[in-house]
Amino acid sequence: MSGFTPGTIHTSRLLLLPLRADHAEEMAGALADPALHTFIGGAPAAATALRARYERLVAGSPDPAESWCNWVIQLRHSGHLTGTVQATVTEPSGPAPDGATGGARAVGHRHLSDADPAAAGPVAEIAWVVGTPWQGRGIATEAARAMAGWLGRGGVRTLVAHIHPDHRASAAVATACGLAPTDVWHDGEVRWVGPARRRGGERPA
Repeated sequence: MSGFTPGTIHTSRLLLLPLRADHAEEMAGALADPALHTFIGGAPAAATALRARYERLVAGSPDPAESWCNWVIQLRHSGHLTGTVQATVTEPSGPAPDGATGGARAVGHRHLSDADPAAAGPVAEIAWVVGTPWQGRGIATEAARAMAGWLGRGGVRTLVAHIHPDHRASAAVATACGLAPTDVWHDGEVRWVGPARRRGGERPA
């Protein structure tokens, strides 16, 4: 889809780099802690499995009304990859049917439901994960806000996330992105929704 091809996004501490398949080896180590899956399920992926997943994500959605935007989070001062941020952008024509990604969705991705306000403009379902060694430093918030700003500048109108009710850290990130919880649940998670705004401070490459 035109307009939603990820580019590098700069923040004060981070670079959000468009996902590549060769990020898999370093990311497998960064996301190796099983505790990361306490709220989202699953288990850490080996580098080979993660590379295959990344190859599918980079290839893009088979649905022309849907765009997959995936970045790795790199620390500017050290060059270390610390996590990922992701967005599935759906055009107003409607959300993709369940299963359309063929298992290629990134960590935390969900498909939008008919309850989301797609008719108001493009909707982005967003997700984020930061490896255990780098948690507690505001990295997820900084990266997610930068991604949200990029999406808003690109024309996205609405942001959606699904968060486990006990995942306070993820709820704090969503709040920082301007999302608020709704009374809609999906697979044991609460749907959060908010407007996409054009935020300053992030500089696309």
